[in-house]
Amino acid sequence: MYDTVITSARLIDGSGSEERSADIAIKDGVIVEVGKVDGLTTRTIDADGALVTPGFVDIHTHYDGQVSWDSELQPSVAHGVSTVVMGNCGVGFAPCRPSDRDRLVELMEGVEDIPGAALAEGLTWRWESFEQYLDALDAVPRSIDVCAQVTHDALRVYVMGEPGARGAAASGEHIADMRRLASQALDAGAIGISTGRSENHKSATGHDTPARFAATEELVGIAAALRGRDRGIFQVVSDFGMSDRETFDREFDRIEAVGRSAGRPVSVSCIERFAVPDQWRWIAQRAQRATDSGVPINLQVGVRAIGVLLGLNATFHPFMGFPSYKAISHLPLDERVAEMRRADFKARLLSETSEPVAGDGSPIPPMADQLLAALDLVATRLFRLGKHPDYEPSAERSLAAEASMAGRPALDVVYDALLEQGGHELLYLPLFNYSSGNLDTVAEMLRHPLALSALSDGGAHVGTVCDASFPTYMLMHWGRDRDDGLGLTRAVEMQTSRNARFIGLSDRGTIQPGKRADINVIDIDNLALERPYLVDDLPAGGKRLLQRASGYLHTMVAGVDVIVDDTRTAELPGRLVRSGQQTSSR
Repeated sequence: MYDTVITSARLIDGSGSEERSADIAIKDGVIVEVGKVDGLTTRTIDADGALVTPGFVDIHTHYDGQVSWDSELQPSVAHGVSTVVMGNCGVGFAPCRPSDRDRLVELMEGVEDIPGAALAEGLTWRWESFEQYLDALDAVPRSIDVCAQVTHDALRVYVMGEPGARGAAASGEHIADMRRLASQALDAGAIGISTGRSENHKSATGHDTPARFAATEELVGIAAALRGRDRGIFQVVSDFGMSDRETFDREFDRIEAVGRSAGRPVSVSCIERFAVPDQWRWIAQRAQRATDSGVPINLQVGVRAIGVLLGLNATFHPFMGFPSYKAISHLPLDERVAEMRRADFKARLLSETSEPVAGDGSPIPPMADQLLAALDLVATRLFRLGKHPDYEPSAERSLAAEASMAGRPALDVVYDALLEQGGHELLYLPLFNYSSGNLDTVAEMLRHPLALSALSDGGAHVGTVCDASFPTYMLMHWGRDRDDGLGLTRAVEMQTSRNARFIGLSDRGTIQPGKRADINVIDIDNLALERPYLVDDLPAGGKRLLQRASGYLHTMVAGVDVIVDDTRTAELPGRLVRSGQQTSSR
C-alpha cells in the first residue's frame, strides 16, 4: 500500500537524463518506485502529462532571521523550492552574545535590506552558540527544509567584540578561537562556512562588514575547520577589486588559499557588472584554473539580471532625495500620491536636484547617489514589469524610449509611472547581468561547467528585490521559452541534483527509489510569474515584496503537499537539515 502514486508524468528526474513517461510511488516520505507502478495506494495524482521534477534546492538565501519566527518561508515555497541554504555572504545570527544582538541586526539590516525593527521584534534569540541556534531551528516545523552555514562576521564579533566588528586585525589566538567555533558548528550540522568581502556591503550604521578586510591568515585559518572532513563548503561574495585586474587577482589569490586550506569545494558569486563587464570572465577563468589544479571553485550564477524594483513604498525610488518629496515622505501613501498629482508640486519637484541619500551612517549604498545623479541615463534602463513580468525587456520598452516617442522629458514619464496603480506601481531597473541589454551573458554563465544556479537572495533585500522566483524563471525562460536556452533537462538538473550534490545532500535532488519525496508537479505549458507586490506582514509592520507563480499543481516536501494549485496548504513537513545527518523521511 503506497501513500501516493503520481501517474502519467512527464518525468525529468534531475539526474541529467532526458524526459520520459513514468509513474512515481511514495511511501513514508520516500520514493519507492519509478516506472510502471502497480499496487494499492491511498492517493493517486493523475499528472496527465504535467512535468514532474525533484523539488528545487536553493543554495543562496538569507532567511537566517525569518526562520526563527516564520514557518511559511515565502516567497521560496511558492516557486517549487523544497530546500534552502541560508547563512550566505558572511552575515548571520550565531554565535552571538546577548550584548552583540543589536550589532548583528544592524549588520543584516544594512547588508541584506531586512528592516531592523522587524528583526529586533521577530528574532527569538533562543541561542548563543551556533549549536543552540540549530537546536532552536530544529524545534520549529516549517513548510520546507532549511540548511545553515556558520558566518564569518558572526564568528568575528563573537571572538573579538567591538574591535572585531570594526575590522581590527585578528591575532593568532583570535583565529584559533574562530576556527574552533567553526569546527563546532560543522560538527553540529552546519552545511559550511561563508564570508563576505564586498565593497558594497555596509551595516545599517554605514560601517564596513567585520570581515571586509580580514587578512589571508584569518581566512585560511577559519577554512581549516573544514580540513579532513568529507562534507562542508565555503562560500564567498565576489564583488571586490572592481576597478582593476591587479586588485582582483590579489583577492582571488585569497579565495584559492581558502580552498587549499579547506580541502573542500568553494563557491564564489559570478555576476556581470556594468562598470567592469569583463570581471565575470576573470572570475570564471580563475575558478577554472584553480579547479584544474585540484582546488575546486564553483560559480554561483543568477538566472536573470540582478536588478531592483523601485516604488513609492519600496526602499528606493528615483525621487526620494528630492527636497519636495522629502517634505512629504512621512505621509501615508495615498496622501503622498495626492500631493504628487498636483501640477504645481510636480513642476517644483522636477525643477530640483536630488540631495544625497547615502553616507553619514545611511545603509543605502553609494550607488544610490550615483543613480540619482544620472536619472536621465537611469531612465534608459527603467521598465514597467507588467502583469506577467518581462525580465528581458528591449531598450525600446524603456521609460526613456517612451518619453522620446511622446516628446516628453524622461523624468516626467518616470514620475507619472510611479503614480500608476494608486502609487503601487513598481519599476524594474536591471543593474547587473544586463550591460548588453539582454541576457546573452547570463546564458554564457549558466553554460559554464562550474556554474551553480544560485543568488536568489530569498528573504533578503525585501524592499527592493524579489528574486526568490529565480527557480520558476529558470524553468520558464531557460528551460521552455528561449530558443537558445538550456532546455528543460538541464534547467531542472542545475537546480536539483547539481545543487544538492554540491552542498553534500545525498538524499534529495533526483527522483529515484530511496530518495526523499521532494517533488514538483508542474503545468509547464502554463507556468507563469505574476507581478511582485508589497505586503506589510513582517514583525513591527515591516514591508516586503512577494511574488506568486501559477502552474505549480503540487509541491511536496517528504511526500507532503505544501503547495496545491499554486496555493499554500497548512502542512509543515519541513525541518532543519544537519549536514551529515540528513534522513530521507521525517
